[in-house]
Amino acid sequence: MAMCVASPVSINSLSPVRLLSSVLQSNTKRSFFISFKTLRISISSSSSSSNQRSAFTAAASMAYARELDVAKKAASLAARLCQTVQKALLQSDVQSKSDKSPVTVADYGSQAVVSLVLQRELPFGSFSLVAEEDSGDLRKSESQETLKRITELVNDTLSSDATYSKSPLSEDDVLAAIDTGKSEGGPHGRHWVLDPIDGTKGFVRGDQYAIALALLDEGRVVLGVLACPNLPLAPIGHPHQDSVQTQVGCLFSARIGAGTDMQLLHGSSPMKVHVSTIENPAEASFFESFEAAHSLHGLSSSIAKKLGVQAPPVRIDSQAKYGALARGDGAIYLRFAHQGYREKIWDHAAGFIVVTEAGGVVADAAGNALDFSKGRYLDLEKGIVVTNQKLMPSLLNAVRDAVREESESASSL
Repeated sequence: MAMCVASPVSINSLSPVRLLSSVLQSNTKRSFFISFKTLRISISSSSSSSNQRSAFTAAASMAYARELDVAKKAASLAARLCQTVQKALLQSDVQSKSDKSPVTVADYGSQAVVSLVLQRELPFGSFSLVAEEDSGDLRKSESQETLKRITELVNDTLSSDATYSKSPLSEDDVLAAIDTGKSEGGPHGRHWVLDPIDGTKGFVRGDQYAIALALLDEGRVVLGVLACPNLPLAPIGHPHQDSVQTQVGCLFSARIGAGTDMQLLHGSSPMKVHVSTIENPAEASFFESFEAAHSLHGLSSSIAKKLGVQAPPVRIDSQAKYGALARGDGAIYLRFAHQGYREKIWDHAAGFIVVTEAGGVVADAAGNALDFSKGRYLDLEKGIVVTNQKLMPSLLNAVRDAVREESESASSL
């Protein structure tokens, strides 16, 4: 048997995503060996392209296992902080007032916790975080009490984990952690993407919100975590669902090539989840944003009517919708923002991979794949549609017709 010359490649010198590109574009007659610590995968030039891709995806997936574990820990601790703040918020009835300071405390505190955990647990290499907040407002003199409260919460949250030292962080430490979120992202290198509280209005009402964390590698989403403190473990949106109280608080996690897992937020073994297998649009139910200000409910209704959907929409806040769809609670998620609004990558990155690894499809209204490599924003054709592979063609047809009719109606006014 002829021997192939091996070319060892270190995972430390080349990211899995970039390595995949170089391997698949090579025309040389040799085998490639990808070393991920103890793993050694051979991708032969005689293999088919699909075999090459599947072998690489398996290797890349293992390469992100440590990062995913740390992301789950970071999101879970951030959720613990948010739950503390939300409990106090609801008890004080402040949600009926104009005071937004509790949300501010939770938002900043969550971002600080995630940043600190990622940097402590993954200390090697450069650290890049694309996130919603920066510390500008907190540095103002009138925000000193808020900053003090945030610092106390961050210290209390981290000290609740036995793996961290009891040495308290200073206010400057917390401000610095928040400001790591200023990265612009982009197509090269690794970038963490965070929404510290996705669904702030749901958070204030005591409804759904999520801590959404994802990792981009060479512009591609390679892992994601959704911590959803108020999402029940049992399915939602089913009118005949047993009304018996169920456990609340879900953690969804996914990494490229490894599927999507769901578990209780603060403990339990993970289990694999999969999107709905419904093929008949009339049998499908769909999710949309709770707030009409966040999505065009009228356009969603028109699309549902064209599909023949019988069930009323399930309206919930945040990327918890992605998690619910990933486990099959509904079959379709529609998001059509108002004109002029630009979608941010932190509003969709984690949900995107949670759904796609569960077998779903996420696209814009024209059927294009979402591109997270352009920086802090997504460039979209009108809106975002999410469903399973069987329903996507008919869904896109309905979207196209509804958007065209809306455009014609607007132009005739």
